[in-house]
Amino acid sequence: MKETRAAQNLFPLLFNCVRNEEIQFWEAECMKIDTANKKILCRSTIDNNLVGNEKFSLEYDYLVIAVGAQVNTFNTPGVLENCHFLKEVEDAQKIRRSIIDCFEKAVLPGLSEEEQRINLHFVIVGGGPTGVEFAAELHDYVQEDLVNLYPTVKDLVKITVIQSGDHILNMFDERISYFAEQKFRRDSIEVQTGCRVISVSDKEITMKLKSKGEICSVPHGLVVWSTGVETRPVVKDFMGQIGQANKRILATDEWLRVKGCEDVYALGDCATIDQRKIMEDIAAIFKAADKDNSGLLTIKELKDVIDDILERYPQVEHYLKSKHLSDVTDLLKDPKGNDRDEVDIEGFKLALSHVDSQTKNLPATAQVAAQQGAYLSKCFNRRHQTEDNPEGPRRFKGSGRHQFHPFRYKHFGQFAPLGGEQAAAELPGDWVSIGHSTQWLWYSVYAR
Repeated sequence: MKETRAAQNLFPLLFNCVRNEEIQFWEAECMKIDTANKKILCRSTIDNNLVGNEKFSLEYDYLVIAVGAQVNTFNTPGVLENCHFLKEVEDAQKIRRSIIDCFEKAVLPGLSEEEQRINLHFVIVGGGPTGVEFAAELHDYVQEDLVNLYPTVKDLVKITVIQSGDHILNMFDERISYFAEQKFRRDSIEVQTGCRVISVSDKEITMKLKSKGEICSVPHGLVVWSTGVETRPVVKDFMGQIGQANKRILATDEWLRVKGCEDVYALGDCATIDQRKIMEDIAAIFKAADKDNSGLLTIKELKDVIDDILERYPQVEHYLKSKHLSDVTDLLKDPKGNDRDEVDIEGFKLALSHVDSQTKNLPATAQVAAQQGAYLSKCFNRRHQTEDNPEGPRRFKGSGRHQFHPFRYKHFGQFAPLGGEQAAAELPGDWVSIGHSTQWLWYSVYAR
């Protein structure tokens, strides 16, 4: 419920951009990316009667797509018309106004208690981190502020979280899910799991109980929809132009370059890194490492390219950790676990045949997008220095080295604020933290 502060914090950043002579800022929406002519077509988002053209185009040398994603409604009837969302600053401002409207309507003379309860029933669809955090923030906002302004209806407020899975925060450690559910139970936040919403009207939300197959409708005052994201239309259109129409999300390589399009990069929720499979290059890797062209790869020869392999194919490191192996050379042991001094191409293929199973997609979080933005800006700032002195791993197909190191995400953990100055966190090293101290840890990481 802190959207006013969030909006205010944006203005100094924008003013700094405008004052910088090397940066220009326009408040507009990109409607289309014209890759053939290296242009973007834009439309002003200022909705008033001011004179001047509403549409304009911009040429680019390099384009960075960072438009995020839009809410995924799963084509559920009534969602777009009757639900609030949690994607933009304007969404938060609209939600706050609507919450106040619910309370104002509830205290009007002549309403029955049942009508008051309906107006003060706030439903959150989606038990992921965003939905859970919103439910917790809404509870605190009601208990700390609104009950003082509307004391006559303070006992009529109800908050419900609807989750299709068996638990909220089911992408976290089960200890965190359990703690969150217990915390919500103490706060009188109702959690309904195993429920799939099938429609939303202006007065009620209809859902199907998976366990019983029953359909029920519940009246509401306000519904917030937080069930995941999907690709924006402008990005879908762009994907169709570059041969990615069959993909669910825009694909980039490990340097955040959009596949199939020159000089275009993408980061954040709108894109995913299509990590190259090591088995696609296995013959080239073997040939590059086999310096004496003997047809056999020695341990020494492999060690000379291990660092490049680990950097170019991070799934190798993930696979080693999953198998509790300390080194790539451990993969070359024979079926009985004995060390081998050398291996042929077939043995090399067999040793790495399961590595690509550890290829992972990055989560659609601000933590990832922030690191990608910092990485890409560094690459752009260093592109002239690295043209003649490339700093990346060696090219196994071709000669030389890649110009830059590929992007590597560093995970700092997942946090879920639960209200009442409490939070839960799942941190690197399989460490779970829960309670008041975790909230202060969350502040130190995200609220700086």
